[in-house]
Amino acid sequence: MLEGRNGYAIRCERHWNTSSHFTVLLYFYFAKGGPCMMNLILQYSLYLLILVLLAIPLGKYMGKVMNGERVLLSTIVHPIEKSIYKLLKIEPSDDMDWKKYSASVLFFSGIGFLFLFFLQLMQGALFGNPQGISNMSWHLSFNNAISFITNTNWQSYTGEAQVSYLVQMIGLTVQNFVSAATGIAVLFALIRGFMKVKSNGLGSFWVDVTRVNLYVLLPISFVITVGLISQGVVQNMKPAESVQLLEPIVLHEDGTLIEGATIQVETGEVIVDGKVVTDAQVITEQFVPMGPAASQISIKQVGTNGGGFFGVNSAHPFENPTIFSNLLEMISILLIPVALCFTFGRSIKDKKQGYAIFATMFILLVLAIAALAVTEHTATPQLSQDGLVDLSIDEQAGGNMEGKESRFGIASSVTWTAFTTAASNGSVNGMLDSYTPLGGMVPMILMQLGEVIFGGVGSGLYGMLSFVILTVFIAGLMVGRTPEYLGKKIGPYEMKWAVLCCLATPMAILVSGGIAAMVPAVVNSLNDSGPHGFSELLYAFTSAGANNGSAFAGFAANTPFINVTLGLSMVFARFVPIFCTLAIAGSLVQKKRMATTAGTLSTSNGLFIFLLIFVVLLV
Repeated sequence: MLEGRNGYAIRCERHWNTSSHFTVLLYFYFAKGGPCMMNLILQYSLYLLILVLLAIPLGKYMGKVMNGERVLLSTIVHPIEKSIYKLLKIEPSDDMDWKKYSASVLFFSGIGFLFLFFLQLMQGALFGNPQGISNMSWHLSFNNAISFITNTNWQSYTGEAQVSYLVQMIGLTVQNFVSAATGIAVLFALIRGFMKVKSNGLGSFWVDVTRVNLYVLLPISFVITVGLISQGVVQNMKPAESVQLLEPIVLHEDGTLIEGATIQVETGEVIVDGKVVTDAQVITEQFVPMGPAASQISIKQVGTNGGGFFGVNSAHPFENPTIFSNLLEMISILLIPVALCFTFGRSIKDKKQGYAIFATMFILLVLAIAALAVTEHTATPQLSQDGLVDLSIDEQAGGNMEGKESRFGIASSVTWTAFTTAASNGSVNGMLDSYTPLGGMVPMILMQLGEVIFGGVGSGLYGMLSFVILTVFIAGLMVGRTPEYLGKKIGPYEMKWAVLCCLATPMAILVSGGIAAMVPAVVNSLNDSGPHGFSELLYAFTSAGANNGSAFAGFAANTPFINVTLGLSMVFARFVPIFCTLAIAGSLVQKKRMATTAGTLSTSNGLFIFLLIFVVLLV
């Protein structure tokens, strides 16, 4: 019997075979898994089912909110909304053109950058800092401020050691809310571009951001925060504590563990095999971090931000202590991006269009999960050479458990990894650097696709809609018809902006990563040499260029050159697609609607879904 990672027992009588050939891996994985295989399929299916079942009603709710319809929370929230408009002198009926909307986005993000940048530079002199953490360096403050205003949350720092509670709360957590709301606001500006006819206005950015925060992000985050606290996630203002270890740990001066050591009570000497170890250090206390973690963790997941309160992110037991907290956080990562597909269909009054985009994204997500599962459950033959690692699943987890938390196991870790790199989230519940070569390739590819497989809140869908416009144009050329989508003619103007939007991520990754690869100081900072060292560097710039924030580790990122280069890459990858999207919306909103005829290309059937997947992979 094998005690399952999720607390139940399953009988496994077969060993999984391994092969360097991926087709053979698939055969053994799916055909030879026995009862264990059924259990794993059930786990993966259950995660996806829960996600979709929660996303459908949320999609309908968000559509009502953004259209100004009455919802369950209107009685409580609407008076607060009106008060905010009055206080900030916002005119709810303001109808901005695309240039004014773009300027508002840039102004809002710029103010957030300056506030967070200087807040980190001065954190040592401010209150809310019980650990007495010193000020951040200018280049780390620059990188971190850009990271959070761009919804990337790339972290070149250790949260519990380098960021005060005040900065975590009014700096990072606030940006988690407003950067996510900005992405959703831009999406709805594009939706209005499709829906309005011969107009100029795309709505008010300030109204959109306010509604997203008040009606969507804050209520969902509150519920998730309560759920996380119930599971033991810390939420307090206490300083970190030092606690006595039940068993002392003995280390060499270089920090490596000394196995089989005995400590003499009288003298304190460390004895190994009858000999005294002179350079031994006996560790009797452990640093236990505290702080307002749960409130930041909830929005880091809901808003596809991903930045952890602690250095090891959601692998830390104080961020993610139980299987239930893991499920809650994992579902939260893709909840809004999936729901927005259904919101889109409702908002354009053609649910089939939303279903088609959902199906495209869902198919690619399932393929990514399957590829990750195969590689991580079967591991690699090299691990089992000379009996170094037993890859069987008889009375143990089997597969590649390196870098994964034993309380979650491979299935939960694989699903999390696929979810977090499909979205622009970047949080982790295990170490990606420990994945198999093919397993590490999958999350890198998910990001390099432009994170349009659901992607970030709002940004994933408006990125995918650029691919839809590109696909419609290509399909129109193939059949000799004028390209159109949702009744709006797609011309050269929209195509130019759509292509730039689709290419923004690969441009950011290739240019910044290529420059970094030629800098000797960057190459010398890698912990690993050869191909894997390059993978660490490429992953870092892929993560920044795709506004993700996850890391392979092993890459010394906290240097002036790297912090500035990654920061500029994040800015380009965030705001170029936003500008392109709003330019497309500004053009479409002025056009008349074309009548649907028998010759109109269907954009909601299986053929179009196949074409869209092909174009995404091709680009």
